Order: sequence, then structure tokens, then C-alpha cells
Amino acid sequence: MRKNGLLSLLMLLGVSVMAQAQSNNTVTVVYNGDTATVSVADNVTQYLTVTQEGAHVSIAQCDTLATEITYTLSGTSTDGEFYMSGSYKATVELNGLTLTNTTPVYSGAAVHIQNSKRINVKVITGTTNTLVDAASGSQKGCLYVKGHAEFKQYGTLNVVGNMKHGIKAGEYISLKNATLNVTSAVGDGISCNQYFLMESGTVNISGSGDDGIQCDLDGTASTGETADHEDEDSGNIYISGGTVTVNCAAIAAKGIKSAGDIYISGTPVIDVTTSGNGTWDADELETSAACGISADMDINISGGTLTLTATGSGGKGMKCDSVMTISGGDITVTTTGTLYYNNGTTENTNYTGNTDNVSSDYYSSPKGIKAGVKTQSGNSYTYGGGMVISGGILRVTTSGRNAEGIECKNTLDITGGEIYINSYDDAINSGQNLTISGGYVYAHSSNNDGIDANGNCYLNGGLVYAIGARSPELAVDANSEEQKKVYVNGGVLIAVGGIENGSTMAQATYRASSVSGGTWYSLTYDNEVIAFLTPTITSGGGPGGGPGGGGPGGNNNYTMIISTPAAPTLKKSVTANGGTGIFENNCYLNGTVSGGTNVTLTHLGGVVGIETVEAEQRISDPRVFTIDGRYLGTAVPDAFRGVFIQNGKKHLKLQ
Repeated sequence: MRKNGLLSLLMLLGVSVMAQAQSNNTVTVVYNGDTATVSVADNVTQYLTVTQEGAHVSIAQCDTLATEITYTLSGTSTDGEFYMSGSYKATVELNGLTLTNTTPVYSGAAVHIQNSKRINVKVITGTTNTLVDAASGSQKGCLYVKGHAEFKQYGTLNVVGNMKHGIKAGEYISLKNATLNVTSAVGDGISCNQYFLMESGTVNISGSGDDGIQCDLDGTASTGETADHEDEDSGNIYISGGTVTVNCAAIAAKGIKSAGDIYISGTPVIDVTTSGNGTWDADELETSAACGISADMDINISGGTLTLTATGSGGKGMKCDSVMTISGGDITVTTTGTLYYNNGTTENTNYTGNTDNVSSDYYSSPKGIKAGVKTQSGNSYTYGGGMVISGGILRVTTSGRNAEGIECKNTLDITGGEIYINSYDDAINSGQNLTISGGYVYAHSSNNDGIDANGNCYLNGGLVYAIGARSPELAVDANSEEQKKVYVNGGVLIAVGGIENGSTMAQATYRASSVSGGTWYSLTYDNEVIAFLTPTITSGGGPGGGPGGGGPGGNNNYTMIISTPAAPTLKKSVTANGGTGIFENNCYLNGTVSGGTNVTLTHLGGVVGIETVEAEQRISDPRVFTIDGRYLGTAVPDAFRGVFIQNGKKHLKLQ
């Protein structure tokens, strides 16, 4: 049939189709109430089949078409849709479109792209577009793309998902510049497979019945990250710019959730709030809780500003099941939820019982940041994942029962950054060894240990200000029940509440004769001055409701332990001025201090002025285990062979 004859037939069938002298490879659809006008460029008419019922438009591309077509959608309809199918990539322009699908004809979606190829979704600069899908149908999203969707330009897209997700892609989603607002969705706000990539733009999600942004694998096995994301199916989420705001109230919902890794870099601003309580997962036979950012694999943060708030029972700020690496960024985490309990038949959203003899499957504790996994097989355990912090600023506040600030199920290594934690339970907890060799660490627990290692705790460097709760809790604890120890090897330690009995001190360590709450102290050594404020001591005698923990020798009176690289002077009731403020200005470095009175220090162990030698600087001759005629065998940790003199300085010899 000739072209003119085909158009005549379509018009007789009630299809408003216009073939006109417009740009090649283009189709325009203009919605107007209960109808729509479809205009097709002359050069592609023969490749397209257009059908239409009122404002419900369907366009099918034939398989022989090898040209990308641009579809421009505009106008308004309260009962319409756009459905397009084909086997070639395409561009869809949203150019001031307001489209609600009330009575589905081709799909329940407002916009449904069946092509399993790359689809450019251009949200035209300066326009506002609104899509609402039907409350019935089989659609997976209000805006659905079977292939991969690339959102571009500087317009605004508002989406309401009445059936399932707000925006859904069968493959990956990328975003640059556009603003996506999902104001309501029965399922996820934005859902995709393969990976999610956001370079810039704005995402606002609220009112979702499940996760905010969720990315799954498309297949059964991950490819991992690939060069330029070519043929990638990782389940990863990449956010390197723009603004993301997610507010999830659904039960056990995740603000940002990946089946793979999550990478946050550059300068994005991310604000996630979850308020839903936990729930019982009948498939996994365990509890599940809400979380701001959650990854089944790794989380890697090197930049950005993150604000994560969890208010629901059992809610967490951020968690991953493998390795969490933080090397930059400004991260604030606040959880106020209670302890969640559910054994499959009984639920308690404010459980106050002791969990020591309760299966961990039956409860979800509120946590600030959590990484790694601990798996039980019979009477043995295996540990996976871990945490490495080398930079950035972390502020964590938790208040609910069992609420820890940072929990790592495996090893935890801190080499840099500034960490400020106020928690109900342990401020920092590791399932295996915990090592601090740099950075600034403030760990204050109101009801448990400041720092708690279930393996050994190595304090090798940095500034550590740890505050424990009432006896028998401690400022710094290790698993002495399994012959683990705290090793004070270097850096600066201020431990209000004491450290584990039997600690090994290579660096000189002292106990202060007294501690006063809510008081400014100064700690001076060499040319360094540290001014710090102690927490308020309650009527029970310690910060957060009780006396402090013990220290070497079994003294369980409220106490302060300090250790510095050189001989220290400690003063209390000083006035501090200037300097560099850290720990939310609870501590100042190298400022000017005046006044105050000296605090008597009792030497507990270790040697003043020892420097450690890194592995690549090892010297073959360990010399002797004495210095200045003093035997050091019991003061030197197992990791060291002895002490030697080099260039007039005392050194510890590594293994």
C-alpha cells in the first residue's frame, strides 16, 4: 500500500497521524485531553505502526529499522499513555508532558518503552513533566524502560507509581543534570538492574512502599565493575555528583540499596531518612530492619556529604555485608530507634530484655554504621568483610538499646580521618582485631565500652579519646576472656574509664590521680598541646550513668589513662583558646592554655620516647631487650622483638 493510502486508512480507524515535513527520524506526540496528535517524519513512516484509542498511543518499530528515532512527547491528558516497542535504540523527549493513565489500553504505565536497548530520556531543559500510572495493570513502573535508560538535560520529571515502582529499567539507569521527583510509589522509588550511575542532577524520593533507590543484578552472577561500564552487570550503585534526598517510611525499607557495591565519590549531597520498623523475613527466617544505605557487597566512600537518619525500631544508618572503605567525605549518622525483636510469631518493637542468650536471627539492633558478617556453623564461626577508615569526617550518634556507633564483624583498621561517636552501646566494636594507627578518634559510650575489640586492640598511632560507661565497662576493651589484649604502642591515648586489665604497654602509659566531669584538661608533651573536655559525670560516678571502668591492676574506680610519645604533663580546669577544633570542638589541638592545676600521674608501664620502625625499615640486629638498665620483656608486645638505639633515638624492633 502506498504511504498516502496507509495514512488514510489509519485516519478512518480514528488514529490521528500526520506525515509532515519535519526533521528526519522524528515523531511528535501532542496530548490534548482525551485525544493525541501523532506526527511522523516522512523518512520513517514506512517503519512504524501507529495505533491509537483516544489519548492512548502505541507505536511499534519494525525490526528492519536501523535508525534511531526521537519521540517528543508534550501536552496534557488525564487518561492517556505512550507505549513504544522495537528492537533499536531510541530517544524519548519529555517536553512539558502531563500524562495520567487511568484506563489502560496498551499498558498501565504512563510511558512504557519496550525496546531492550539504550533509551535516551531527555527531560527537556526548562520544562516540568508529570507522569501518573494506572492503579491496575501489569506494569513494573509508571515510567518503564525494558532496556537501559539514560536521563539527561535540565528539566524536571515528577512521577507517581500507583501499581509498583515509580521509575523502572530492566537494565541500567544513568542520570546527568535532570531532576527526578518520585512523590509516591507502591514499590521502589527508582528500580533498575545491572547498575545505577548518577553523575549530577537531583533525585527526590518520598512515599515509596519499599526502597528508595534499588539496584539488582540482571543475571545470576556479577561481572563486577567494567571499563566504562561496558556490558556491566554488577548490581553496583555509583554516585559522584548531584543531590539525592530519600525519605522512606516503609517497614524494613532501604533508602539506597544495591545487590553489589556502592561507590560514593566527588561532591554529591545525600540525605536519607528511614522511619519504618523492622520485620520478620519468612524466607531467610530472620529479622530485617530499615537502613539508609545498604549494600550486599562493598561500600566505598571517598567524597560527598552524607546525612543518614534512622528512627524506626532496629534501623541502621549504613551497612554492607563485605568491606566498607571510607577515605573521604563528610558523613553524619543518627539513629534513634529502639531494639527490634521478632521470632516469627511474636513481635516487640521496643524490646528491653537481655539478648545474650537470644538468637541473633530474632532481633535487629539499631546501629550507626555496620560492616562485615559473622557466620556460625555448629560451634565455630567465620568472619567476612571488614572496615577500613583512612580519611573523611564521621559523626555518629545512637541512642537505642544495643545501639552501637560503628560495628565491624571482622577486622577494623583506622589509619586517618576524624571520627566522632556518641552511642548507647559500644561506640566502636570489632569482631576481630582492631587497629588504630592514625587519625582522630572520639569514642564515647553512655552504657558500654568506648572501644571494644573481640580480638586484640592495637593502638599504634593517631589521637584516641575513648570514654566508657560504668564498671565493668571500659574506655578501651579487648577480649581478655580469650587471651586477647590491648596493646598501647604509640600515638596519643586519653581513656576516661580505664583500659583492659593486663594491657601491654610499649609506650609509656599513666593513670591520672583524679578525674572531674565537665572539665577542660590540657595534655602537653614535647611541643604538642591538646585541650579536651571531659563528659559530665552523673550521680552514679561516670559518664552516662555510672562509674568508669577499670585499668591495669584491677582498679575499678572511675579513672583516666593517658599515653603519649613523650613525657606528658596533665592539667585540669584550664582555659583553652585558639587552636584547631576537633570532635565537635570538644578538643583543641595546639591552642593556648592557661591556668589550671597539675594532675599527678602514676606510671603504669612502657617506655618514654620510643619510635616504631615500619616493616620496610627493619634492621637485622634487634639488639637487647633492656634500655637504661631496665628490662622490657613484659612491656614489649608480641609484635615486637626488642628495643635498639639508632641516631640517638630509641626504637622498637618489629618482627
